[in-house]
This record gives sequence, structure tokens and C-alpha cells, in this order.
Amino acid sequence: MKRRNPNFGYQRIADQISLVFDIEVDKDVVRHVLAKHYRPEPGTNGPSWLTFLGHSKDSLWSVDLFRCESLILKSHWVMVVMDQCTRRIIGFAVHAGALDGPAVCRMFNSIIGSTKSPRYLSSDNDPLFMFHRWKANLRILEVTEVKTVPYVPLSHPFVERLIGTIRREYLDQVSFWGALDLERKLLLFQEYYNRDRVHRGLDRAPPNEQGGITDRKIARLNNYRWQAYCRGLYQLPAAA
Repeated sequence: MKRRNPNFGYQRIADQISLVFDIEVDKDVVRHVLAKHYRPEPGTNGPSWLTFLGHSKDSLWSVDLFRCESLILKSHWVMVVMDQCTRRIIGFAVHAGALDGPAVCRMFNSIIGSTKSPRYLSSDNDPLFMFHRWKANLRILEVTEVKTVPYVPLSHPFVERLIGTIRREYLDQVSFWGALDLERKLLLFQEYYNRDRVHRGLDRAPPNEQGGITDRKIARLNNYRWQAYCRGLYQLPAAA
């Protein structure tokens, strides 16, 4: 697994093995095995008040925006919405160029269009979430906005950590041409993150299992296959 996923640490590998094969593996065992047998090839390096609300199932989602650059150096804004209870990614929306009130509303509405709206939505104090149309849109959807503490990123920890994960584990390693290409690649990461990526904050379970959504089968050590995710960026063992 380490050779196929050089960025995985021993904790992640131990958690992933435990998830897939339903066998408890101590992280120190994995660390010793890697120290003895793994030699990387050259070039392979690559609870707050919101927490309290988030533990009320399906009551609180978080939304945030971040920016990234395409291969032709054009700026794209990405909106990500996540469920704080299950840590599940609800969806992504992409916008090329400058943002305004109508654009932010369109992005949010496109994400929640096929799902039930939450009771509360956590957002930071970015001016992009201060637009009059943004607030009016939430009133129409009957969603109560919960603002984080100004200038305190730790008051909005889950979605900030998620954005960091998306950048480190995915966008820093893949490129895209335009908005449609970026949306397609983010959907691949969303599927991998929700269904197969272990999450230490969820006792090593993927977010979908916290939400009661699972089709995962337990793999056997003597009978498994390698499953590729995100167009081959990650390869994890799965039931044959």
C-alpha cells in the first residue's frame, strides 16, 4: 500500500487495513515494517460551539470558499459544503472569475439542489457571505446562518481542515483546464472521500458509514484486489 500511495503515513495505512480487512493493526507494527522493508524511490515524496451543534444529526452544515488556478493560470472559485455531524462532503460548485452575490447563491443552490436543506449553516465572516442576496437566499430556504468568531479560524475547524485535505491530497497533485474539468475531478475526490477514505475523527470509518450509507464489503487477506480512485491517484485494497 505504501508503494502505491507514497504519501500515506503508517497511521493511515494501519487505519485503512483495519477498515478494509476488519482486522485491528497497531500503527507501531506498520511503522516498524515500513522502517525495515520500505525504501522510497527517488522522486516519490510528494470541540467548539459548532461541534456541539454538529452532533445534532443533520442539523448543521458548513460552507466555505477557496481559490485555485488552472493550467492556463485562470482563477477558479470552489465552494464546498460539508455535514459537520458525519464529515460527509455534500458537494462542490465551481465558478471561473470574480464572485458576486448571485454567483455565490447559484453555487450553493446547485450543491443542495438534490438534497434536503439543513436547519443551520455555518459560514465565516468573509465578505462573500455578507451579500444581501446570499442572506435573502438563506431566508427563502429557511436555513439559519451561524457565523463563526471573527479572526478565529479555529471556530470553523472542520471545513477549514477539509479544504486543507483537498489541497494537500488532491489539488496539489492534479491539474485542470477549466471549470468543467475541475468539477469532474472534484466529484471523483468526493466519492473517494465519502466512501473509502478513513477518518480518524470518526473512529477510522468513512463519512458515508456515519450517515448510514454503506455498500462496503470486508476484504480477505488471501482474496482481495487493488481499487483505483481519483483516476489512479490512490490505490486501496478492496474485496475481490
